[in-house]
This record gives sequence, C-alpha cells and structure tokens, in this order.
Amino acid sequence: MSKYASLIQEVQRRLAEAPTTDETTLATLVREVSGGVISNVDVVNVLRTLRHESTGVGPLEQVLAIEGVSDVLVHGCHGVWFDRGRGLEKSQVRFSEDAEVRRLATRLLVAAGRRLDDAQCFGDARLPRADGSALRVHAVLSPPAETGTCLSLRVLRQAATSLEALEAHGTFLPGVADCLRQLIQARKSMLIIGGTGSGKTTLLGALLAQVDPRERIIGIEDTAELRPDHPHFVSLVSKTHNTEGRGEVRMEQLLRQALRMRPDRIVLGEIRGAEVVDLLAALNTGHDGCAGTVHANTVEEVPARLEALGALGGLDQHALHSQLSAAAPVVLAMKRTAEGRSLHQIGILQGNPVEVAVLWDARQETPCQVDWSTL
Repeated sequence: MSKYASLIQEVQRRLAEAPTTDETTLATLVREVSGGVISNVDVVNVLRTLRHESTGVGPLEQVLAIEGVSDVLVHGCHGVWFDRGRGLEKSQVRFSEDAEVRRLATRLLVAAGRRLDDAQCFGDARLPRADGSALRVHAVLSPPAETGTCLSLRVLRQAATSLEALEAHGTFLPGVADCLRQLIQARKSMLIIGGTGSGKTTLLGALLAQVDPRERIIGIEDTAELRPDHPHFVSLVSKTHNTEGRGEVRMEQLLRQALRMRPDRIVLGEIRGAEVVDLLAALNTGHDGCAGTVHANTVEEVPARLEALGALGGLDQHALHSQLSAAAPVVLAMKRTAEGRSLHQIGILQGNPVEVAVLWDARQETPCQVDWSTL
C-alpha cells in the first residue's frame, strides 16, 4: 500500500467524482493515473487494495469465510487471530502497516454512523451482513493502543440459533434442553452469566426462541445482538451522544418506554456496570420470565458481582439483596474452554440476604431434573 499510496488516493478521488465497479474501467483508470509506468502485477495489487478499502471488512473477509469463526482480532500490523471454538489461531492475513488497520477501523465505524478519530479514539458499531448475520465491531486507535490499532470483530448469528443446534454442538449434555424448555414455560426470571465470548447471548437467543409466540418480548441492549426466532421480539438499542453532546438514550430510559409497549417479557443484554439497576428493575416490574446477561464465572460469584455493579449505580447492598430476593432469578452459567462453549451450571438466587443454590452441575454428569414449579 505504501508503495502506491499517492496513486491509490488519486484513484479514489476520481472514483468519488465518477463511481464505477467495472474491473476493466478501474484498471484503465489506474494505468492512466500512474502515467502508464506500472506492471500488471502492481495493477492487480492496487485493484485489490481498492476493493479492500471500499467493501466489506477488506482483507479480513477471507478470515470470516472460515467455517465456525466467531471472533477476529487484529493487533495492528503484528498479526490477525481468529477463534472458531478451539481457542485463538493465527491467520495468514497480515497488514503491512498500522495505517491500513486504522483506515479499515475508521471506515467500518463511520459506515455504522459512529465516529473514530484522534478526538474519539475508540468505539463500537454493529454492521449487518449479506448472509443475514451481523458484525459487532470494536476499535481502539494508536494511541492509546501503543502497539498498534486494535480491531475486534464478533460474528453475531443468533437469528439461526436454537436449543437443538446448541445441543448438537455440545453446548450442553443430552436432556438439558428439555430442562431449559421447562424453565421457559415456567416463566422464571433468568440471569445468564459467563466470561467474554462464552456464549451468553447465543444461549439467551435460543431460549427466547422457545417463548410462546403469543407473548411479546422487548429486548434492551447497548449493541443489537439478540435476534431470536420469535414473531414478537422488539429490539430497543441505547445511543451515545453525538459530537454536540446531544441525542443520548440510556438503558433506563428504554426500560421506561418498554413498560408502555405491552411487554410480556423484558430482556436486558450485557450488563457491565451501573445498568444492573435497570436489570433489577426489569426483573421486578411484575413481568414474569424477564432475563439478562452478566459477566461472572460461576453461580457462586453472582451475588458479589451484582453487589459490585450495584454500587456503581448507587444501589446499596440491602436494596440489591431485597430486589434479588423478590425476583429469585435462575442463573445459567456458560463456560468457554479449548473444546468449545458449554453450559456448566444451573443455580438459583434465594433468600435475603441472597444465597446461591446450585441445582445442576455438568461436572457431576447427572441428568438435569428440576421441578421449576416448586422454586
């Protein structure tokens, strides 16, 4: 890219004035701008660079084409890694300079209506794909990323996920799916926990697909990830403020709107901070079967984790335990290992102060048999 940077910039300027996608026309334009002093190999390389800088996710498209890829991670010009459920693997794709990664990251976020520059050096975006999936994009420029611009892509395929598909992929042991279906039918509130990339949102989407089609589900998220196969799922997504400091829409505002939209169930996704107050409010609105996702490793850690998050939202320990006790949510713990993502614990939060009761643990290799009507 650096060898023909000025050439490519001039070609891009002319394409802005007279757009074309015809390869022959583009090749002619490249030769014209170069003055004719360019080899056929370099023409092909310039055309490839133009294509990468204007469509899709550029050179990362070949990584996304690998079957089962869920994450693609770019570490500046130091390498590209991907995850397809076996841990991180290094790709053959490389960027020759950090400026290439920066241009790609900027283009992706700008395409989603977000800003990425020296004044706003990190950001998130969601980009739909032609195959019906979507990409959650996160970028951090250099600086503050000292070793180069970092770009993270998460492939979102929740729309096609079902309990049957998860069982076939070994997410849970045989028989657990029936236990989860009964959980949905019993309209118990749920917290799905796990680390980053453990499959929390994927499991939640599959569970929501089991909800009676006559029920209306309102989903509230920071980034639209949930796409359950359900006819009455409505997605509300929060907004950050614009460059003028206006237009922000917070999750608590969306929760207030959701209550006026005749919901049967309310779902909050990706609780990372003070929005845990909104999650607890949703669990105690009188709508049975509400749900949310929280970062925690085991069901035993959940009370302490929620206490820490509640403190960020100004909720003291007594108030938090009172709300949790009233909701008595079932906790589903997802775990990510080298063998893949799996459901490894089911528990419930009960009492005041709240205590955890483990109802099922995959390590015991016993059937998941829970009478939800008694809990």
